[in-house]
Amino acid sequence: MDSYDDRGSESGDGSAEPGPDRREEEPSGAGQALESGPRTGMAALSLPYQIVAAVALSVIGLVACGQLVMVFLHVAPSNTLTKQHGEAVDEWVYPEFEQNWKLFAPNPLQQNIAVHVRAEISGADDRRTTPWMSLSGEDGKAIRGNLLPSHVHQNELRRGWDFYLSSHDNENRANGLRGQLSERYIRRIVMLRLGEHDYGGTVERIQVRSEVRSVAAPAWSEEKISTRPSYRVLPWWTVTPDDLPESARGADK
Repeated sequence: MDSYDDRGSESGDGSAEPGPDRREEEPSGAGQALESGPRTGMAALSLPYQIVAAVALSVIGLVACGQLVMVFLHVAPSNTLTKQHGEAVDEWVYPEFEQNWKLFAPNPLQQNIAVHVRAEISGADDRRTTPWMSLSGEDGKAIRGNLLPSHVHQNELRRGWDFYLSSHDNENRANGLRGQLSERYIRRIVMLRLGEHDYGGTVERIQVRSEVRSVAAPAWSEEKISTRPSYRVLPWWTVTPDDLPESARGADK
């Protein structure tokens, strides 16, 4: 009687292991099946239709990019490009693509604003006035090159001056209690900064001004912008004990 293994190998049914020749034929058959599969997408089109589809997609892409650029210029703050090509941007955007929002709110500053101060010093034998000193310049020196600049140097004077301007009219008259509060705030900031310098006497009065310069146009622009400074000079303020830092008030007492 033949064994089970002998009968299985001789019977030739599907459960038997294929011979070497059969194993070699299977991969070639699978490759032919993959090659003969249906093509999809643009590859299924003939060459002329592929060219037409590629051109259509390119046109759609260019129009989409142009739309994004036009809308960006429309919502961006006023700049050299919008001043030169503003009509073309408006013709594209209005009325179909009108936008009721802006990219920045409020718009970035296009001016450099510096706050200066000078003081009237009462000495043992004389009374003199110091030259103008740039408080903003001192903050800039403390920030420049500093990887971790102080928020005091970055924001204290800048926000204090913005607070003063928003609560006073063009004649430097206070608009209610907020105006008086902003004035006291500026006086204390100034006296705190002046306390870091030794003028050889007592500060009797102080005067503050702002210097505003427009940011120059880029070299490639034909726009002409005046960078001459304009000044807003505040009246002289007499220094009171409330304007002094706590350390100075304690020393006076």
